Amino acid sequence: MSGEKNETGGTNPFKSFDAKAMEAFTLKDPEAMALNLARAAENLGKAASAWLEPREKGEKADLVAEPLADMVKTFSKVAEYWLADPRRTLEAQTYLFASFFQLWTKNLQRFSDTNQAEKPSAKPDKNFPDEDWDRVPFFEFLKQAYLITTAWAAKLVADTEGLDEHTKHKAEFYVRQISAALSPANFAVTNPTVYREAMASNGENFVRGMKMLAEDIVSGKGDLRLRQVDSSKFAIGENIAVTPGKVIAENDVCQIIQYEPATEEVLKRPLLICPPWINKFYILDLNEKKSYIKWCVEQGHTVFVISWVNPDERHRKKDWESYAREGIGFALDTIEKATGEKKVNAIGYCVGGTLLAATLALHAAEGDKRIRTATFFATQVDFTYAGDLKVFADEDTIEAVETSMKTHGYLDGSQMAMAFNMLRASDLIWPYFVNNYLRGQDPSAFDLLHWNSDATRMAEANHSFYLRNCYLENNLARGKMVLAGKKLNLSDVTIPIYNLATREDHIAPPKSVFYGSSFFGGDVDYVLTGSGHIAGVVNPPAGGKYQFWTNGKPVGEYEDWLEHAQETPGSWWPHWHAWIESKHDKRVPARAPGGEHINPIEEAPGSYVRVRV
Repeated sequence: MSGEKNETGGTNPFKSFDAKAMEAFTLKDPEAMALNLARAAENLGKAASAWLEPREKGEKADLVAEPLADMVKTFSKVAEYWLADPRRTLEAQTYLFASFFQLWTKNLQRFSDTNQAEKPSAKPDKNFPDEDWDRVPFFEFLKQAYLITTAWAAKLVADTEGLDEHTKHKAEFYVRQISAALSPANFAVTNPTVYREAMASNGENFVRGMKMLAEDIVSGKGDLRLRQVDSSKFAIGENIAVTPGKVIAENDVCQIIQYEPATEEVLKRPLLICPPWINKFYILDLNEKKSYIKWCVEQGHTVFVISWVNPDERHRKKDWESYAREGIGFALDTIEKATGEKKVNAIGYCVGGTLLAATLALHAAEGDKRIRTATFFATQVDFTYAGDLKVFADEDTIEAVETSMKTHGYLDGSQMAMAFNMLRASDLIWPYFVNNYLRGQDPSAFDLLHWNSDATRMAEANHSFYLRNCYLENNLARGKMVLAGKKLNLSDVTIPIYNLATREDHIAPPKSVFYGSSFFGGDVDYVLTGSGHIAGVVNPPAGGKYQFWTNGKPVGEYEDWLEHAQETPGSWWPHWHAWIESKHDKRVPARAPGGEHINPIEEAPGSYVRVRV
């Protein structure tokens, strides 16, 4: 196939590339561009001042040095392996150079071969969505060079021998972070979308972007609080967290919410939900269509939810026993007072589930039999396969976190939010960096991201206990966790358990949840749902999305269980509800919040959930 004629009578070997498209990358008004770049620089100066001010006043201490030192230390161990043997070093260099030579040769052929076939359409890459990444030779070369280099760096780590498991895991994690940060998509002159918009607007996008950068640093009180969502469109109790109910009890650690019934009769056993305190409970009550809480009420459950306090310096000594006693224990006492029921179905989500599991072991040791079934959402009780969060769980890192918490008695919510965002930096950090600060565009209004940005603090004693006993020492699974002076053993927990994992979970990997099932002493039904840590759980039946897998008891290897599992389209919610009813389906007249013995304090969702960092 011959090349197409261009305007000068020659041929254009890039058949899909229209040279006229380069007009979009041409500067139209140099004077306007210069003026806007000066305005952008002024806004950048304001951002720098907002960052420097609290540090000059001694109000902020940078926490970058220690992680950076750890990264250098980790990479030095990788380098030692490759530099120790000259032949090994040469092989690594040759592999990289050969890859670049192949890329260079391929591009020369495309320029010189006028009879080349049409280039087949590549599978869309979510990290390089603009068509000019493939259509324009300059941007395509940048993309391919980046992919070659990052793949080579990942291979270096993967092929390094002699590293302990934790060091290798950290090296892999750090390579992914650096690779995500250095993507050509993150720089104005190497991102075709940003470049075109800069030329079209004469740099006005940079003016808006640097203004947003300054605002976000001011909002973060000297740290960058990356905005992922237009939070002005959401108000707790008005268009999110709106399921009707009452706060019927509160203490220093939590409020207890009871929701209004939606059926004339309800299941005799009330339902207690223990959410994570790392985020706020309303992930289960985002809006009427997505609300798991509302759906449970409509199925005839009397729903109670623990709404954790957003801790401050007053809560520095509140530890896991405090959260077990003053959270779950307090909720059970409240339920009995409000309904007269001593037998309860309980749900724990993420770290709320880990606390629930530990509390169940404590209750077993003490003879407390009020919780009759337990459901876990994306919960780990064993942390052997805990995923990338284990990168932050060595002695040095935990000591650094503990040192930072001593100042105020808590870990700032922004630090935990950044740690979670780093697990998926290519999705949760850099696209927003580009959109906000390079393109100067406001983020969209998305309820899930609003919830994600509504960060909570971690009480010092509670968070330290969690990091050490779970991620560092894995004491709950090993039977070495101590609460209230009692050594806990999960094998003492013999009640029926519904253990839900999500297939793409980066916080509680499905293999980790599967393996953790084996530590309980009773029957465990392991269910795997599609999607990730949030979307896999918050998946209402009306949406018709995703699927779930069942295969009886979680025995053997996770991979074998999954291979023979039965796939069912849609939400797992009805399957769970049928499981609950199979354990006890007696119904009684619906119960009003508080019953006859408790006067409600305020309307749901309460005041604790409204406290922002």
